[in-house]
Amino acid sequence: MGSPKKNENKGFFAAMTSGFSMFGSAMSRSVNGLLAYEGVEVINPDGGKEDAEEEAQRGRWKDEERDSYWKMMQKYIGSDITSMVTLPVIIFEPMTMLQKMAELMEYSYLLDQADECEDPYLRLVYASSWAISVYFAYQRTWKPFNPILGETYEMANHGGISFLSEQVSHHPPMSAGHAENEHFTYDVTSKLKTKLLGNSVDVYPVGRTRVTLKKDGVVLDLVPPLTKIHNLIFGRTWVDSPGEMVMTNITTGDKVVLYFQPCGWFGSGRYEVDGYVYSADEEPKIMMTGKWNEKISYQPCDAEGEPLPGTELKEVWHVADVPKNDKFQYTHFAHKINSFDTAPSKLLASDSRLRPDRYALEQGDLSKAGSEKHSLEERQRAEKRTRETKGQKFTPRWFDLTDEITSTPWGDIEIYQYNGKYTEHRDSAASSSGASNAEDLKSIEFNPWQYGNVSTE
Repeated sequence: MGSPKKNENKGFFAAMTSGFSMFGSAMSRSVNGLLAYEGVEVINPDGGKEDAEEEAQRGRWKDEERDSYWKMMQKYIGSDITSMVTLPVIIFEPMTMLQKMAELMEYSYLLDQADECEDPYLRLVYASSWAISVYFAYQRTWKPFNPILGETYEMANHGGISFLSEQVSHHPPMSAGHAENEHFTYDVTSKLKTKLLGNSVDVYPVGRTRVTLKKDGVVLDLVPPLTKIHNLIFGRTWVDSPGEMVMTNITTGDKVVLYFQPCGWFGSGRYEVDGYVYSADEEPKIMMTGKWNEKISYQPCDAEGEPLPGTELKEVWHVADVPKNDKFQYTHFAHKINSFDTAPSKLLASDSRLRPDRYALEQGDLSKAGSEKHSLEERQRAEKRTRETKGQKFTPRWFDLTDEITSTPWGDIEIYQYNGKYTEHRDSAASSSGASNAEDLKSIEFNPWQYGNVSTE
């Protein structure tokens, strides 16, 4: 498969000349000697308009908090910190990773359109635009809560979609999810891998995402780019996802390759996405361009990747309106995810909405959120010790571990598959009595430990 030609005469890809090398050298400004921190760099997405010391003092941290947190984190530099560090609640948003997985469903209508589309290449335009759409939400600089083993999240009342996710492993942290409506099924197994680089962290999306379009039985596979979180402690925290996204129609061999441009000098290239839809014989068919924080457009092209005469760019997706001055930069859909209005009438006690630390943070009580988070973590450790003492093994309730192992650019991952048992449970619960309105649902005590299947090893 050929890559898009990086010719300055081709307007769509002129921005690609910024390159990855500029990202590492032109924007990095050391604060050594100014703040007495060795090896710390502050990367300004605006291109270095202020001096390093002034830029480093920006952000959410108070000086005393910044100092103590930097001392704590230094020993983890170069390590995967996904489940190693007890992090302060000040950096969290009132959402768990299981809920964040559901944010891919905001623009699910694009998958509906992909399913209905007769053109196999335009189908990939719709489906890949769906995959891009979530990056607007992912630019939030707050960290979601790590789910408790056995924790779940379910979303209903959204475009006919049923969505369920479950924390299937604690070490390493792994989540599995399943969504479905009349047009598609969505299955994901996710195992985040991180590398702390001092004042920044690389997040590698080790996982497998599969979408099955029901009309023709087409199966799509998605490999997203990594994500870089800059200025964790010093400076204004911001997110970038430089690299390549590939979505493959594994039924036909067609694919789309999209390049997320790295943020360059004075912010050049930031947010930009360019690429092509290719046929199975690697011939470009449709060019795609846009910004992941604004919109994506497409245009048919010739074998050289040039726009076909008589055609024009057409918009396929754009960001929906968002709340103004939202504390956590939430979209309307993110608020919907946290709402009990999107919960089923018989909510599992293991649902993320019910976490007391998440709810306290949502209410603005950081002190209570911190103590509740600590309490949940201690209870999880105690539950693990009890299981190990009894020689018991935890297995998820709604997802089964398969024999399949998938390779990704960042490592292998074991695959969990939705087992269909929750559909049976939901249908049975629908005819029983119990909590059925928002106030009743809020009163359910959070308890993820009762749902896992525990057996003697």
